[in-house]
Amino acid sequence: MIDKKLVDILACPICKSPLRYKKEQQELICRADRLAFPIRDDIPVMLEDEARTLSYEETEALYQ
Repeated sequence: MIDKKLVDILACPICKSPLRYKKEQQELICRADRLAFPIRDDIPVMLEDEARTLSYEETEALYQ
């Protein structure tokens, strides 16, 4: 499990927006860029090449 303090200080490496932690998927989400950065072995992988693009449905769910 990733530390909340760490999530609070991390920002998207592309646009510098705050990230949202999704515990079930073990991902950090950037709503602005529609990207999900994986967390592996409790370490956020903040590389653009490792991020996956969120689907339209996933993006819409973030705003509800």
